[in-house]
Amino acid sequence: MDSLSSAGPRRPRDRLGVRSSGARAASTPWARFSAWLECVCVVTFDLELGQALELVYPGDFRLTDKEKSSICYLSFPDSHSGCLGDTQFSFRIRQCGGQRSSWPTDDGGRYDSEAPVTLQRESAHYFGYVYFRQVKDSSMKRGYFQKSLVLVSRLPFVRLFQALLSLVAPEYFDKLAPCLEAVCNEIDQWPAPVPGQTLNLPVVGVVLQVHIPSRTDRPESSPLKRCGQESLLPAPLVLTSVHELDLFRCLQPVLTHVQTLWELMLLGEPLVVLAPSPAVSSEMVLALTSCLQPLRFCCDYRPYFTIHDSEFKEFTTRTQAPPNVVLGVTNPFFIKTLQHWPHILRVGEPKMSGLYTEYTAHLRRDKALLKRLLKGLQKKRPAGVLTALLRRHLLELTQSFIIPLEHYMASLMPLQKSITPWKTPPQIRPFHQDDFLCSLEHAGPQLTCILKGDWLGLYRRFFKSPHFDGWYRQRRKEMARKLEALHLEAICEANVETWMQGKSEVEVVDLVLKLREKLVRARGHQLPVKEETLQQARLHLETVISSLPRDLQAVLCPP
Repeated sequence: MDSLSSAGPRRPRDRLGVRSSGARAASTPWARFSAWLECVCVVTFDLELGQALELVYPGDFRLTDKEKSSICYLSFPDSHSGCLGDTQFSFRIRQCGGQRSSWPTDDGGRYDSEAPVTLQRESAHYFGYVYFRQVKDSSMKRGYFQKSLVLVSRLPFVRLFQALLSLVAPEYFDKLAPCLEAVCNEIDQWPAPVPGQTLNLPVVGVVLQVHIPSRTDRPESSPLKRCGQESLLPAPLVLTSVHELDLFRCLQPVLTHVQTLWELMLLGEPLVVLAPSPAVSSEMVLALTSCLQPLRFCCDYRPYFTIHDSEFKEFTTRTQAPPNVVLGVTNPFFIKTLQHWPHILRVGEPKMSGLYTEYTAHLRRDKALLKRLLKGLQKKRPAGVLTALLRRHLLELTQSFIIPLEHYMASLMPLQKSITPWKTPPQIRPFHQDDFLCSLEHAGPQLTCILKGDWLGLYRRFFKSPHFDGWYRQRRKEMARKLEALHLEAICEANVETWMQGKSEVEVVDLVLKLREKLVRARGHQLPVKEETLQQARLHLETVISSLPRDLQAVLCPP
């Protein structure tokens, strides 16, 4: 494939323009569609234009020129990859122009509040899920049919969207636009992705059955229950996960380096993955970034990255240290361009495969795990069994590392008895790294992990990484919400009529405003409170407002 001309890249443009659908009714805001996807793009190869955006659907979704250019280049394998037939891969691009959506979802923040942190919607990036076809076609001037169908989403549901593409793309390449419009209308009928629920998602005559993970799910569990009305639908195609890859297959070429790679991911170190194809590079990057579950990967990562990316200069400059990003690349040009990077992982070529790094791991390698995996491979045990074994090991490793941090963080929370209804709650105490390190002697990872090594050194480096900052911010935010919820509960359990005695109108109105604000936040799934607490808060609000003069009541409770 020679889609990238040696004379230099042409700027991709819209070939047929961004098409609007005449079938879209004004009363249909695509709210259900946008709960899953931002838009669907078709990218083709044009002799005059190079990669060209042929279609965006729904047609009124706004993409900037930079986003369109990125999607065009990232939707085709690099010319060095030589992908014939059908291939699937993923990319991730930075959103340009600030947070926006043509038709925002209408779940009031419920999904993100109930989903695991690793599966929350991206606020500043788009995922692109690609199905690329290149086949010989004598009717085309270049002798090849080259086209990609791309799903653009904020959700990291790689397994679901790959399965969806494998059903939809072959149909689309045969039937073109009418098929795509029908598929988008089907997706617009899907129920929203509610964490904890098992859903039936009908598309092109097939029903995909998926479980949307919840924060309350046990790690490694993906309970699938039969959905209602399934008797009216075809037998479902059950996906065991919406997001998890076959971890053992992805990491098999680098099994001896898995623990070192886990440490590099934990510390947010710059890493480039050099692979023979976008499929291999994107799967390896996604597998590596998933190694930290249930910890959120807080650094940037690009499952597939090309020399035409708008961040190319930013990521390859030698005037400053490489950024905290994991790059998946296929063009050998990057071997020279990124040779100053501290960690390079080559996969796909047996003689050249390996991890090139001067990093020395803090923890000793788990040789017993490696033996079990290799023995399982020799005995041809099912891939799912080996993946479960590897994922459980990485999960336990991450949990052993995080649990002491969680315990220390919990100790910084004010005692519940110190929270009184009519006073501002006490502050969460600051995190002191030295105090935490001192606590490890009695409450460290050695209590739950058999691995020996320099745990203290690993924590010290972790404190300097983006992942500590990301974890700490998330936990502090959750604790602040919990503190606010406990304060609301204390108010609801108190006698508000007794409190009002002798209070000025200003003090009473101030309580009304504060209660109302807390109710708004609670209804927006931002405070972890029970429904009974909300009902009591509403009763308190009515009682307090009714005690005020009629003119103030009219202001506070407009008709």
